[in-house]
Amino acid sequence: QVQLVESGGGLVQAGGSLRLSCATSTSWFSVNRMAWYRQAPGKQRELVAHLTVTGTRYYADFVKGRFTISRDRARNLNVVSLQMNDLKPEDTAVYYCNAIGRPTLSVQYDSEYWGQGTQVTVSS
Repeated sequence: QVQLVESGGGLVQAGGSLRLSCATSTSWFSVNRMAWYRQAPGKQRELVAHLTVTGTRYYADFVKGRFTISRDRARNLNVVSLQMNDLKPEDTAVYYCNAIGRPTLSVQYDSEYWGQGTQVTVSS
């Protein structure tokens, strides 16, 4: 079963920092894009940042200059991290890792996968 394993959420005061990490549970055949989304209570899920296999980064306007997405390979696993600085109460949400790719050769086309979500709470 394809899994994205997230870690790093928690409670922080406004102005503080957190680092989220997400790792594929196995070594994938190919990864096209890895991203972070978030969903606040009563709101739709929204894209926070993404990083493509070519190195292209995208940031939503509401996190530009504060968040940084990066990608590493550890033990042949794909890891994407989100460094979040200068956090604001409005950043409070469940953050979801997202990956588009082919976990194995048997997956013929790029498919989309989600992590279970990690709670980030920023107190004022």
